[in-house]
Amino acid sequence: MTRTPLRLAILEAERILAQAGVDSARTDAELLASYVLGVERSRLLLVPLVDPSVVDAYGKLVQRRASREPLQHITGSAWLGNIPLVVGPGVFVPRPETDLLLEWGLSVTGSTAPVVVDLCTGSGALALAFANLRPDAVVHAVELDTVALSWARRNADIRREAGDTPIRLHAGDVTNPKLLAAMESSVDLVLCNPPYVPEATEVPPEVADHDPDIAVFGGPDGLDVIKHVISCAARLLKPGGWVGIEHDDSQGSSVPELLAARRVLSEVEDHKDLAGRPRFATAQR
Repeated sequence: MTRTPLRLAILEAERILAQAGVDSARTDAELLASYVLGVERSRLLLVPLVDPSVVDAYGKLVQRRASREPLQHITGSAWLGNIPLVVGPGVFVPRPETDLLLEWGLSVTGSTAPVVVDLCTGSGALALAFANLRPDAVVHAVELDTVALSWARRNADIRREAGDTPIRLHAGDVTNPKLLAAMESSVDLVLCNPPYVPEATEVPPEVADHDPDIAVFGGPDGLDVIKHVISCAARLLKPGGWVGIEHDDSQGSSVPELLAARRVLSEVEDHKDLAGRPRFATAQR
């Protein structure tokens, strides 16, 4: 039995993925190798040779990724904050950029046992990541889509079993003016990663073919859902409470303008991602 140097297998995988148009070819090749071998990515250098069966299994996963199936669907998980989340068909895959919104939310909630609402929660990512890092928080998560809500419930069960403070899931529509009516003027923080992509935008195959449209596109200018999120936040927040909304990089002016147009909101600010692109907007009640 001839064993193959892992380094060569990863280089070949990187070549295949790059030819398929995967921007993160090297990273994905290494993450897939890490997944197949069951070792951390940082320890791949400690695996010099692999058996033919491993090379075969690795090659099949590389071909799936080359077809532009999301890496997170292949491995079955995505990360936000300090926690892995199970994801798959029918639910939006959390992106690393949302970590910045999470970090901001943590920085503005200094009170004991803050009440937090995550609108358009999808897989439960923001709500569960926040609850993991602030176990004293009372975290509510709202989702309209029944498939996404089933993924959120699954993730919530996993995090509860891991010892995290349970979150409170709600089936609800952010366009409903009575959503969470019992919580009006009592919330410390509203977070939201809504569908915000303008509907005519060309998106990569990982998004077009795998992320649900309801979680991606927000009408002609991408602002349809965001407008309702702002109205909902203005109603739910108590004085001094904060709202943070992720948005498209083309909305660095329009979303802050929508926030500033609400007389009860002030301290409006837009925040950039690590690449310097407008990424999320914040305001205080």
